[in-house]
Amino acid sequence: MHSTLAKLKQYRTATARRMRRGFPRFFLIAFFFLTAIPTNAATEIASTRVWPAQDYTRVTIESATPLQNQLLLLNNPDRLVLDLEDVALTPALQALTSQIGADDPYVKAVRIGRFRPDTVRLVFDLKTAVNPQIFSLQPVAEYGHRLVLDIYPAHPADPLLALLLDRTPPPQAAATTAAAPPPPVSEPAATLATPATPVTVVVPAPAENVVKPEIVARPANRRLIIVAIDPGHGGEDPGAHGRHGTYEKNVTLSIARKLKAMMDQEPNLRAVMTRDGDYFVPLAQRVAKARKVYADLFVSIHADAYVKPTASGSSVFALSEHGATSSAARWLAKKENAADLIGGVNLDVPDPYLKMTLTDLSFTAQINDSLKLGKAVLSELGDINNLHRGMVEQAGFAVLKAPDVPSILVETAFISNPEEEKKLKDDAYQKQIAGAILAGIKRYFAQNPPLARGPFASNP
Repeated sequence: MHSTLAKLKQYRTATARRMRRGFPRFFLIAFFFLTAIPTNAATEIASTRVWPAQDYTRVTIESATPLQNQLLLLNNPDRLVLDLEDVALTPALQALTSQIGADDPYVKAVRIGRFRPDTVRLVFDLKTAVNPQIFSLQPVAEYGHRLVLDIYPAHPADPLLALLLDRTPPPQAAATTAAAPPPPVSEPAATLATPATPVTVVVPAPAENVVKPEIVARPANRRLIIVAIDPGHGGEDPGAHGRHGTYEKNVTLSIARKLKAMMDQEPNLRAVMTRDGDYFVPLAQRVAKARKVYADLFVSIHADAYVKPTASGSSVFALSEHGATSSAARWLAKKENAADLIGGVNLDVPDPYLKMTLTDLSFTAQINDSLKLGKAVLSELGDINNLHRGMVEQAGFAVLKAPDVPSILVETAFISNPEEEKKLKDDAYQKQIAGAILAGIKRYFAQNPPLARGPFASNP
């Protein structure tokens, strides 16, 4: 017994001695793993996306659970620091560094590393002073939880000033005279007349169910006419998509650019885009952009979709104060109004234009003018495509709620229809759509000269 107790004591002493010698090494190894490798509870980033634009640059970080974060703005040099807590430093997050392009107007580069054992730090090197906004979005559609960082310029450009500086008139065709022969039927029906020159409008054969009476234009107004063109969706919000992978946001932007190019070649007519790239613009801000430049008209361009691929044709919609004109119009308005949920809107930032456009104002005059504009555009679209309905429909579209700007939403065709999807991708067909919209706008102005308003009321 004595011999056994002695051996046990010797074993304990030797073990204790070995533990004391090995403790520093054990401590260093444990410290390394605790600081270099996140715990099992760390959140994994599903994806990151960057949407650069002149308006602002949006950075989206998507994950399965909400992200705890802290944002810091530093000067000399200008940097933006975003700390993410309990986040794994994975390739999906590190891929953000390669998504910053040289053409980004506000971000030069981004650096990512572990700042503390429980914190990953993102440092955005900036090209200029910025005014950042950060907010979280709940899961919607195919997206999980999203942390959205919007990097706005500290001193944004004035869109009205830019428009005033771009008033150099384009090359004009020879002046139209009373003795001049009328344009051929294939030409756009109505033209913006030269100052004080009445123009007789020759109208093509009317489409089925659409009446296109022959009209004589009133003397044109000499002031600059501004049309706000709104390419639907963009950025985080792709809109509808076709069977062959065509995204609505790309089609609408392409048609809108063609329409703007055509408008800018017209005497006394200029176009302003609510977006001119692949980025998201909230619905209320689209309206606000039109009002900031005192737009005479607002035209929102879309590509329709339906659960059945057989649905086809073009449509035009106006605002309604008293319910939709059909269940289909009501469904479409609900779908389009959900763009803010998908694209991502910071609800914590008060928007004075949102309150201005959604107040309990009377839209009666605006709706009456919008219906006139819609009928003119619909009649022109009927010459190049079937009409889904032979009348302008109405519903509560948020993007059409500018009290003082006649506004329409044009569904150019059904992107969910394989045949129409193919046409919507065709450059020549996009030009036809743009030309039809422009012809409808000119037809509208031929009978409804713009009123004097804003800085463009005086003669050029």
